[in-house]
Amino acid sequence: MSTVAPDDLVATDTGRRAGLVLAVVSAVSFSLSGPLAAGMFATGWSPGAVVLVRVAVGALVVLPVGLVALRGRWTLVRRNLRLIVVYGALGVAATQFCYFAAVQHMQVGSALLIEYSAPAAVVVWLWLRHGQRPARATLGGIALAAVGLVLVLDLTGVSVDPVGTAWALGAMVGASAYFLINARLDTGLPPMTLAAGGLVVGAGLLGALAAVGLLPLSASTDAVPLAGSTLPWWAVLALLGLVTAGVAYTTGVAAGRRLGARAGAFAGLLEVVSAVLLAWLLLGELPSGVQLTGGVLVLAGVVAVQLAEAATARRLATASPAARARDLPA
Repeated sequence: MSTVAPDDLVATDTGRRAGLVLAVVSAVSFSLSGPLAAGMFATGWSPGAVVLVRVAVGALVVLPVGLVALRGRWTLVRRNLRLIVVYGALGVAATQFCYFAAVQHMQVGSALLIEYSAPAAVVVWLWLRHGQRPARATLGGIALAAVGLVLVLDLTGVSVDPVGTAWALGAMVGASAYFLINARLDTGLPPMTLAAGGLVVGAGLLGALAAVGLLPLSASTDAVPLAGSTLPWWAVLALLGLVTAGVAYTTGVAAGRRLGARAGAFAGLLEVVSAVLLAWLLLGELPSGVQLTGGVLVLAGVVAVQLAEAATARRLATASPAARARDLPA
């Protein structure tokens, strides 16, 4: 039977600091996909084509590294095959496909708000399913981040569409699975191998959706406008695959194992803040005062969660076995 390691005992302070750095790299890498994809859309690329190529290129780049990291230990792959398939199906393919399906029916900000409720879903899942009760300070950080997220996404005049909401909830489930599986410590799989397997499975599933017409594809060879200049289309696709898929997923797995699912998920909210700043730098989309205020609150919430989780880990590390048994799930 698989186990989920208590978030409070995932890493030392040094490990948590390294995990937070990796989480920031992952969040910034993921957030770069927005400005790059916006330029591709402007030249005639469909969202489905951009996502499919991004994940496929990422799989091609990470797979050789994942195989080297495996060092011939194929029993690890056989033992975790179901987990790898779930990771690719939910954490990669479903998150991408459901989000783009959602924005066909509702505003982008609304879809993102629902998708980025994944950290809260992770907290609830760990609490109800594994008995990992969050500290009060963690709950305070969650509240700060939630308010900040609403402000960053600037949901003025928002309308609710039930079909779009359903698709966005699907994206939220996929993102939650991504954070939970990233934090698994009992698989023995190197982070590069898990990321490679997930990207290969995700690319295969997205390709199947495209083949049956559920993921419309259109492309162009026009130069892509970016930061007041242009880049060749193939260079933008290379960045999408190398950075926003390859780097983003591998560092995300490594961060999750050091931070745990709860803290790792909230560190992932930095992607929203980074996306706003990159859109400002690369696309000239100046954020409003409300969005900047929201970004500060998100950052404050993420910091609060990280500090609360680290404090809990230190407390449990020095607690007696009896006290630790009371605080951790059986």
